[in-house]
This record gives sequence, structure tokens and C-alpha cells, in this order.
Amino acid sequence: MIRDLIALDDSSKVWVYQSSRALTYEELDDSRPVIFDFLDAWTSHNNKLVTYGNIFHQRFLAFFVDESIAGASGCSIDKSVHFVENLGVELNVDFFDRETFTYLKDDLVQDVKKNDLGHLVKNEIIDMNTLFFDNLVATKHDFIKNWIKPLNNSWHKRFI
Repeated sequence: MIRDLIALDDSSKVWVYQSSRALTYEELDDSRPVIFDFLDAWTSHNNKLVTYGNIFHQRFLAFFVDESIAGASGCSIDKSVHFVENLGVELNVDFFDRETFTYLKDDLVQDVKKNDLGHLVKNEIIDMNTLFFDNLVATKHDFIKNWIKPLNNSWHKRFI
């Protein structure tokens, strides 16, 4: 595992998992060594993967793989998903809820259920400039440049 995201190629693949709640600082301190150990040992067809991973904003677990060196296979991706499932059980959080979106309001990460998004806009709790997290970004470059974007520029707006 590389300890610096900057060292990875911009085309590196990224997977972003959103926690169902903010992790405490104690949970972050306990989880990061476990995450780093997993990434240090992560392989694909016996090839060591060049990776980076961390938890961002106390909510988002992101794994990066520099596929210009060695690509992640289906089996290696399955291993990472199994790891995230187990971590979620240990932390009592859901990293796989696709019905909840996250956005920034007053510099705090907030949740909204997909079906309630229109209500927030209609009641002017948020607007089209509210920043949403796009956990479907595919590369390191997209993560850095496009992970957080205004609702108006996000795929989330189709649920209004």
C-alpha cells in the first residue's frame, strides 16, 4: 500500500463505500490499521496490488488501485467487498445502502433518503447548488475533481 494518494496514477480505479453514520474518532483510529493491513496484503492473481485507502469525512471508505501496475480481478474485488462487509459488521454500520445520499450543509455531511430528496428541494432546505457526494466516481482523478459536486451537476438530481 502506498501511504500517499498523490503517488498513484490519475487513472487508478476507486471504490467508494458510504457509511450509514459518521464514525467516531475512536472507530477511525481502530479501523485505519485494519484497513491498511488489508490493503498491504491485497493481491490479484498473486500479484501485489499498488493501493491506497482511507476514510474521508468520517463517512466514506475509499480504496484505490493503480491498475497501470496490476489490475484488480473479479476475485480480488470480491475480497475487498467481503472485507468492507466485515468491517461494517464490526462497526455496526452499513456500507452498502444505495438508497441514502449524502451532501454538505454548513460544512457537515448530511443524509437524505432517495425518496425524500425532492422534499428537501421543494422546502428549500437544499438547492441546486448544494454539494453532493458522487460515490460512483471511477478513477482517482474523478475522485479528486468530481467526487463532490453541485446537485445540479450530479446524477442525484434525477430523483427530484
